[in-house]
Amino acid sequence: MNFPSNLHYTASHEWARVEPDGLITIGITALAQDSLGELVYVELPALGRQFQPGESAAVVESTKAASDVYCPVAGEVTAVNESLSQNPQTVNESPYEQGWLYRVKPSEEAAKAVAALLNAEAYKAQAESNPS
Repeated sequence: MNFPSNLHYTASHEWARVEPDGLITIGITALAQDSLGELVYVELPALGRQFQPGESAAVVESTKAASDVYCPVAGEVTAVNESLSQNPQTVNESPYEQGWLYRVKPSEEAAKAVAALLNAEAYKAQAESNPS
C-alpha cells in the first residue's frame, strides 16, 4: 500500500496536500478506495461552500457502499475535480494524483489543523493496526 510522505492524513482515510499557492487539495487514501472497491459515483461539494474540520464534504459510492468524505481543515471550496462525474474510477486508479476530490482555501486556523493531521508513518501504523 502506498502512503506518500508529502501528504497529511486523517484517521477517517482522507489525505490533504498543501499546494505551493496555499490551497489544500483533498482526496481519499489508497486504503479507503481499496476498501470501498470500484467507485461508481462521486458527489463533490459546491464551489464557495465553507467547511469546518470533520464536516462531511463529499460522498464516494461504490458497488459495495457509500461513504462520506470529511473535510480535514476549515476552509472554502475553490475547485472540484469535475472529471470524476464522468470517470469516478479515476479515484481507484490514481487516488493521490488525478483522483483528487476538491481544493479548499484554508481559514487562518487551518495551518494548526494541518499540523495536527497524521504523517505518512503514523497513518501507515494506524492502517496496519486496524485493518478494514
